[in-house]
Amino acid sequence: MNILVLGGRGFIGRHVVRALELRGHAVRIGTRGNLNDSGLFRRVRMQKMTVAADWHGMLHGIDVVVNTVGILRERPGETYVAVHHRAPAALAQACAAQCKRLIHISALGLTGEARSRFLRSKLAGELAIAASGADYLIVRPSLVDGDGGFGAAWVRWVARWPVHFTPAHALGKIAALDARDLGEAVAILCEGTDMTSSREIELGGMVHRNMRDYLAAMRPAHLRRAIAITVPFWLARVASHVCDVLHFSPFSFGHLELMRRDNLPRHNHLPDLLGRPPRAVGVMPCALNSSTTRFSPSCS
Repeated sequence: MNILVLGGRGFIGRHVVRALELRGHAVRIGTRGNLNDSGLFRRVRMQKMTVAADWHGMLHGIDVVVNTVGILRERPGETYVAVHHRAPAALAQACAAQCKRLIHISALGLTGEARSRFLRSKLAGELAIAASGADYLIVRPSLVDGDGGFGAAWVRWVARWPVHFTPAHALGKIAALDARDLGEAVAILCEGTDMTSSREIELGGMVHRNMRDYLAAMRPAHLRRAIAITVPFWLARVASHVCDVLHFSPFSFGHLELMRRDNLPRHNHLPDLLGRPPRAVGVMPCALNSSTTRFSPSCS
């Protein structure tokens, strides 16, 4: 098949492209970056492609579109509403008109009660796609780990610190998965698998951890146990807004909201799609000190 991967040079997009190529598909990459003469790349400016007509030419000769594009923070001319909502809505309308299949990579934990504009815009994009009439799938992974990921690299770096700081209410659990498994699962979905009849595919690893335990699991085994310090929620919120303003680190107000509740698949389709257990992320779970004191050691 001919498959267009929007954001194919990004973290998740690269793994999707690699998995598709290994399965013998012809891949085109939508990117806002520099193009070359190979014909493999197509110029995509999501923030400017907010009506269906903007996408019609882009879809010529394509069987399936995979949208992996997302922004952590807004920049001049690039807003959450445009990139996460209006552009995917327009793309879905174009796919419906041309009978193209659309696979949209979203995230777990999106609710209408979210205060973060980042989270609300992604939910609005999902709802618009569902209402478009397109042949669509919405894929919601939990936290994704792997080489080349901005957030994943930060987590691995922070995990090496002698002290781990986590917000007071960051008790929600995640089911971190390997980016290679996510790429393979998306490639299988592109082929029109009948392994699921759902329009909403939720994916995750097999181990459920809160952020404190996840940092401990990502800590190299040769290092001594880190000291876990609980940060008051108000201070964590201030820090998240500062990070958003300064565009510093992957820590954001949206992620702080997500950490307050579980972000686990209601039904984890990943093992069924892969036909095997997902790759393990981090070390195996170990007993953690459950003390409610402000200073408590985590496991290595």
